[in-house]
Amino acid sequence: MIATNRMKPLKTGIRLFVTYILLIALALFMMGPFLWLLSVSLMPGKNVFTNPPAILPTFIDFDNYVKVWQFMNFPRYIYNTVVITVLGVVTNVFLSAMTAYPLATFRFKGRNLVFTLLVATMIIPSSTAIIVHYLTIQAFHLTNSFLGVVLPSAVSVFNIFLMRQTYIGIPSDVRDSGKMDGASEFRIWWQLILPLVKPAIAVIALLDMMGFWNNFLWPIVVLDDPTKYPLAAALTYLNGQFSYNFGWIAAGTMISVLPIIIVFLFTQRYYMEGIAGAVKG
Repeated sequence: MIATNRMKPLKTGIRLFVTYILLIALALFMMGPFLWLLSVSLMPGKNVFTNPPAILPTFIDFDNYVKVWQFMNFPRYIYNTVVITVLGVVTNVFLSAMTAYPLATFRFKGRNLVFTLLVATMIIPSSTAIIVHYLTIQAFHLTNSFLGVVLPSAVSVFNIFLMRQTYIGIPSDVRDSGKMDGASEFRIWWQLILPLVKPAIAVIALLDMMGFWNNFLWPIVVLDDPTKYPLAAALTYLNGQFSYNFGWIAAGTMISVLPIIIVFLFTQRYYMEGIAGAVKG
């Protein structure tokens, strides 16, 4: 009996050890392309496709970062990306949070039908709507403008779904207390409900930031002036000039993804809380 009790901690330790080893191996496998890209960006010289491939740099050299920064107008492209991302994130958070609120709290005829129709649109590939979006932007004379880049993605059905599920998990007493104090519905939503759904808002903001920051196809379609391109589109546009030096492409890509990594590291706690709240709701 005593031997059995002693074996339980040992079995538990072995199980945890094997689990962590498998998780670490899976994480390294998923991070493989990113780690290889980071390694290539630090490699001096032009030929990185050696046989066998050089996974680790012989020594760390930031020459690729310096040269690609000098060659490209990174401050300009970063400014364009920040403007597009901020516009897109703000409009998505505001419109999604406002649209999902009546779908979750109000009782009106056809509410479930409206929500079902919204969710049904998620099966339509976004690429099939590019022509319609372009014709709409052209009709509003918004081509070659940041607003034209943001407008087709100003609100997402997935964000509405996520916010609705989060609203459902909020007790109705919160809304009733605001009504008793004579607050309007907008004030109840703004001052009482929104502070309780900050994790879901953080999830939307993070996902939309990654989407707008890495968007390259639609900006190329809408923007006629290459100087207005965001980072991802600018790197793709200049790929032909960098094709002889993959180290420059890798360095430029690492510069473009660095802000997303930093933002995710600071908001990952809210991200997990928002996902858990939406699933619970």
